[in-house]
Amino acid sequence: MSLSIQFDQVTKDFGAVRVLHGVSFELAPGRVYGLLGENGAGKSTLMKILAGYERASGGEVRIDGTARRFDDSRQAEAAGVVLIHQEFNLAEHLTIAQNIFLGHECRKGWLLDDAAMRAEAARVLQLVGLAADPDTPVRRLIVAEKQLVEIAKALSRRARLLIMDEPTATLTPGETQRLFALIARLKEEGATIVYISHKLDEVERVTDEVVVMRDGRFVARAATAEVDRRRMANLMVGRELSDMFPDKEPPPADAPCALKVSGLSVPGWAEQLDFEVREGEILGFAGLVGAGRTEAFEALIGLRPRSAGQVELGGRPVALRNPRQAMKHGITYLSEDRKGKGLHVDLSLRDNLTLMVLRPWLRLDQERDALVHAVREFGIRTGDLAARARMLSGGNQQKLALAKFLHPDPRVVVLDEPTRGVDVGAKRDIYFLIRRLAAEGRAVIVISSELIELIGLCHRVAVMRAGRLQATLGLDHLTEEELIAHATGTR
Repeated sequence: MSLSIQFDQVTKDFGAVRVLHGVSFELAPGRVYGLLGENGAGKSTLMKILAGYERASGGEVRIDGTARRFDDSRQAEAAGVVLIHQEFNLAEHLTIAQNIFLGHECRKGWLLDDAAMRAEAARVLQLVGLAADPDTPVRRLIVAEKQLVEIAKALSRRARLLIMDEPTATLTPGETQRLFALIARLKEEGATIVYISHKLDEVERVTDEVVVMRDGRFVARAATAEVDRRRMANLMVGRELSDMFPDKEPPPADAPCALKVSGLSVPGWAEQLDFEVREGEILGFAGLVGAGRTEAFEALIGLRPRSAGQVELGGRPVALRNPRQAMKHGITYLSEDRKGKGLHVDLSLRDNLTLMVLRPWLRLDQERDALVHAVREFGIRTGDLAARARMLSGGNQQKLALAKFLHPDPRVVVLDEPTRGVDVGAKRDIYFLIRRLAAEGRAVIVISSELIELIGLCHRVAVMRAGRLQATLGLDHLTEEELIAHATGTR
């Protein structure tokens, strides 16, 4: 069932820029490989070449000893090579079943066999643990459910080599465990799996070998059992990584309250939330997927309706009916959906940066100066200031999104999953940026599904469960056990 893969001096050029430099390594059949590297290392580009989404500029890809070059992803899938994208590739207006079989529809004569497609969709949805009707439109699903649909879609293709690009970025711990069990089962059946992830604990747990890329080049491979997470991280960045998190300096005891929320209720998502955050404080929000964290803050700034709630900024009551009004009052929210709600990836870096503060008199030279400043201040790596946002790596897109939402100079910053899909080096950069924002006197709220992130970064963490605030934990109680206990309702 499985396939052996050999990359032989593979290169890839985008115009004058070379992003892959003679990459060579092999993947043996029936094993799980962790493919590691910072954003921009070339991992996804190499896998897109293998899966038919890109064409190599030079070199060869050999499958079972035969050189292959796929014209598109359908050819690759016919050969048993399937890629699960990091960013969703779903048609929002179609049903789950229609998405799973899009381009691969089952037919009965000249007609579509809807019954067969629904039955197969139900089977693969059960495999990934998604209890949803195959006729549900994808637009009604939350982010984690869309990720499970992407995985189910790949399983329906009967892959012999399955490439998973950040598959657990939006999944709960329980969903992640089911995915790991599925990977073990596919391996037993002989499939080869390439697992791309910046969560090194997952790589350590689920893979047999790790392959490391850096700056478009192959740099190392090793049995997973022979390298620890620190060694993996150092290989990825090419240097010894110092502590991931900055020192926690608590806000002054007399720091004024920046944001106070009382009785916030969001129909179907949150009930009677009360919390406050002081200037210079980093407040975390933990909870399982579906706990209502994102929906509560979307309602807070006017992205969705709320049925009750009072908001005070700097001690004064305010009415926030839409995000622009919230921005004028000094509060901004960076969505977990970087490409859907954070950036316009087909616009330039400059246009993205200044979009929130567009004024008729804003001059091009002012915009360019602002971009040059943002690239320097936020460490955005780009070879071309005139490039479109989609040309940046995931980590650099996230830095651009942060720069965009901080450009209006807010006093309260809400960051929803700020390091989702971001490599270990960029994560550290973002953590130190968040600490800098707090040191400047801003109040920062971080919504995250990564408990270690919340523990390492925040002064306090509020835990939500089923739309209600369960507890707010101070530094003395910030442990994984405490957070999980409150999030699952066992405390």
